[in-house]
Amino acid sequence: MNYETTITAEAADGVTTEFAGARALAAPTIPRWLIIGGLGLFGLLLAIAAYFALAGGEPVAVDDDNSQAPAVTVVTPGKSTVSGEIEAPGTLAARRPMPVGVVGEGGQVLRVTVDAGDWVQQGQVLAVIDRSVQVQQAEAQAAQIDVARADANLAQANLDRALQLVARGFVSKADVDRLTATRDAAVARVKVAEAQLREQRARNQRLNILAPATGYVLSRSVEPGQTVGAGSPALFTIASGGEMEMLAQLSEEQLAKLSVGTMASVIPTGSEQRFSGQIWQIAPVIDQTTRQGTARIALSFAPELRPGGFATALISSGSFSATVLPESAVLADGKGSFVYLVDKNNKAVRRAVKTGAVTAGGIAITEGLDGSERVVLRAGGFLNPGESVNPQPLKK
Repeated sequence: MNYETTITAEAADGVTTEFAGARALAAPTIPRWLIIGGLGLFGLLLAIAAYFALAGGEPVAVDDDNSQAPAVTVVTPGKSTVSGEIEAPGTLAARRPMPVGVVGEGGQVLRVTVDAGDWVQQGQVLAVIDRSVQVQQAEAQAAQIDVARADANLAQANLDRALQLVARGFVSKADVDRLTATRDAAVARVKVAEAQLREQRARNQRLNILAPATGYVLSRSVEPGQTVGAGSPALFTIASGGEMEMLAQLSEEQLAKLSVGTMASVIPTGSEQRFSGQIWQIAPVIDQTTRQGTARIALSFAPELRPGGFATALISSGSFSATVLPESAVLADGKGSFVYLVDKNNKAVRRAVKTGAVTAGGIAITEGLDGSERVVLRAGGFLNPGESVNPQPLKK
């Protein structure tokens, strides 16, 4: 048999509660005063928030079209004087390289007295070649001089005796002429022998490899025991006076701005040290393949300047008036360099420009601006032409 018991009770506030079975529990009752108090507190908080919101700034006009536009910093750059500077790559070289080879008949090298990187004086012996055979030849030639002198002395004595006998009639005039010619020929043979000895000694002196000028030894390609001759390649290369140069590669437009005597600074690759120099020659021709020419920059001797190494030249190209902008204001794409301007309607306008020298103050703008425009200083890469912006002057 099933039993169902339902108990209905009415509270004092008129709320009816049912109990189903023995397991039902009474629902909790929220007091009415608590609900009214919570609503009042919520309204008070809304009023306080509205007060502080209105007191914090000016009310925003609903009909302001530029109120939601992005704020951008703008600057009116004006004009300034810029010291022009051309940056050009190139290679280092000896200004006057002097290859030194064998000038005599050559032979076996006995000793080499210098090495690459040494400083030598004019006439200094660089290498010594064996001359043992040549010394004997010179001694033989010296003996020939003695023979010639003896013949000359005998011829002179015969002539003197003949002249004494002419007056007595024992010697004819023809005999005197013959003896005179013999004496003259003997004297001439003495002079020939002396000249041959000087020649031999000069040849022996040329066996030594001598420095033709004071300078810096760039290379050495000879070792003791090596046999060299007149057809041998250069044994040494010397930079005359130690003078160096840089062969700067420049475009036709850049070459047109330069002249002989223009000052330049040269920075070897891998070094921060600068070397002062000046242009001493500008190439009269342009390479048809690269469309570039060479400006030769004379440099004083320094061990850090190694011929064959790469370097960068900073060449002064005079002063000019231009607009200078920070690098953040100048953008570039496939169409070239450009900046964003803000027009009188606070719209972003793209303006193509031509850049020049990079200075400590920024990039010089040679074409496209007159300096009176409002240029977007930063965030130009996020703008589009015609977009409304809220320009903010740069705070100094």
